[in-house]
Amino acid sequence: MTPAVTLLRKRKLPHTLLEYNHDSEGASYGQEAADKLNLAPDTVFKTLIVALSGEQYAMAIVPVTHTLDLKAIAKAAGVKKASMAIPADVERMTGYVLGGVSPLGQKKHMSCYIDSSANKLETFYVSGGRRGLEIGIAPSVLGAQLRASFAPLIST
Repeated sequence: MTPAVTLLRKRKLPHTLLEYNHDSEGASYGQEAADKLNLAPDTVFKTLIVALSGEQYAMAIVPVTHTLDLKAIAKAAGVKKASMAIPADVERMTGYVLGGVSPLGQKKHMSCYIDSSANKLETFYVSGGRRGLEIGIAPSVLGAQLRASFAPLIST
């Protein structure tokens, strides 16, 4: 199992696991998960790592149907500027490959921000730590586990 699943089980957090056969030719990992698992796309969220002013990093969890608004994440983090982290840095810091970055069980702790649209959902889905594995979890449970802040993070 992945570090994310191990953490959930160790802490006895309520969750479900959903698996599908990942298509290496797929263009969007999150949309692929929604399609193959027959989930409403607005319930599937992607984990993105951003570089903040001053060599800090943060995690943004946003719906796969939307784009992260870099100004919004900077505002939520209380910094002037944010940019997408370099893919090699993402893999090094999280211990996960792109397309399978789970917000749980990462190598390095970082601040976490979840798009406020998640608060409307009873359950949402995030990567389980590898391509083809999704975790269904209550936003409040994930938010508490990550000490996350909820804020509007998506471009409209």
